[in-house]
Amino acid sequence: MKKTMSNLPLAVYIALAGFLQSFRRDERGLSGVVVAVLLILVAVLAIVMIWVFLGDWISDMWDTITQQSDIA
Repeated sequence: MKKTMSNLPLAVYIALAGFLQSFRRDERGLSGVVVAVLLILVAVLAIVMIWVFLGDWISDMWDTITQQSDIA
């Protein structure tokens, strides 16, 4: 299970890189504006997913840091 989870980001990167490379070579493709909007959408979705999975941990760490600074 750990090996699968550790290989998952690499597999996603390779799949996305291959898709983007073939998409750029396609002369029938979409305009640059549409591609830019899609890339922004993907970035926002990635940030949201990271926040959903790590939000509680980040909040706990922030509370620990701020409590430590109140003591000092």
